[in-house]
Amino acid sequence: MSLFRLDASISPATSASAELADIVEAAWTAAHPDAPVVRRHLGTDPLPADAWASAHTAALTPEPDRTSAQRDALTLARSLVAELEDAEAVVLAVPLYNFGVSQHFKSWVDLVIAGAPLGRPVLQGKPTVLATVRGGGYGPGTPREGWDHSTPYLRRILADVWQADLTVVERELTLAASPGMEQLRDLAAELHADALTAARAAARDLLATAATGLVATTG
Repeated sequence: MSLFRLDASISPATSASAELADIVEAAWTAAHPDAPVVRRHLGTDPLPADAWASAHTAALTPEPDRTSAQRDALTLARSLVAELEDAEAVVLAVPLYNFGVSQHFKSWVDLVIAGAPLGRPVLQGKPTVLATVRGGGYGPGTPREGWDHSTPYLRRILADVWQADLTVVERELTLAASPGMEQLRDLAAELHADALTAARAAARDLLATAATGLVATTG
């Protein structure tokens, strides 16, 4: 049994998405104290920005004709695929930045796609929790309704392309402590509490689904 955890916050010491992922990881390690947790932190250890182009072109180039950069990039991409496929469960902590996904997270997605055989769903049926947070409010009726270009993309990649058994835990108004947002702080506190509750429920569901999958595999 193993858990793969990915973080994408550029502020790890104060990361709101990490707080939610921590709940999932804590539940996992309590249930599986001897099981490994494989971690990748894109915010503190980003992948090379040019690796995707090299990995993508490598897959289209006969092996003898590949450059060393193409070979290295394709090896990296395949190792990222292996991290996902080798895990029994997955948790990803991914904030919204500038109304979309960050460059370093998108690089990871592109490399995973480049490293997997065409069309292979690398998370097929795998219990996966996405913890995603937004500094402002983007819900119906808010001034920035429809500005969240991250969460729909994440659902499309994780659930539709990679076919994960996906649970999404969301939190908004994480920047309500900032000047000018005083009137939103009570609501922000409610949303924070709701997100913590949702993360605990997601952790329970992830453990149950992973256990069912293990029984099916070993039985």
